[in-house]
Amino acid sequence: MAAETFLVAFDRRGRYDLSREDARPWLYGIVTNLIARHHRAEARRYRALSRTPLAQADDGHADQVAGRVDAQVQRVPLMAALAKIPRSHREVLLLIAWGGLSSEEAAEALGLTGAAVRTRLHRARKTLRVSLNGAEPTTAGKDG
Repeated sequence: MAAETFLVAFDRRGRYDLSREDARPWLYGIVTNLIARHHRAEARRYRALSRTPLAQADDGHADQVAGRVDAQVQRVPLMAALAKIPRSHREVLLLIAWGGLSSEEAAEALGLTGAAVRTRLHRARKTLRVSLNGAEPTTAGKDG
């Protein structure tokens, strides 16, 4: 993700406002858009995979297949739950829970206050818990 961010930044260097004191918010904005793009592509992949039957495997791969089936079963409701969250809340959630940013870093990337980020994160997680019947799949980030 970092390499892709810097490739985009390099390609768009002519659009960067040199009067800005710090390039980090601009770079975080780029990575936010890339994460969203990857998320949409991932959602498309999972929708496509959900329409295809699972391949048969031999007994030596039973644990691997079981793990994949469990992950696939969890992804469908998770993707549906993420689709219900307002985009502004989803961006915060993805940056923190899956992007590994702190609240402060996410606030800077999105041009928000720390309080606004924490509020959006709380609301996004609350919506996910309700949609997923109490499961909390987003506690892997720094703020989790």
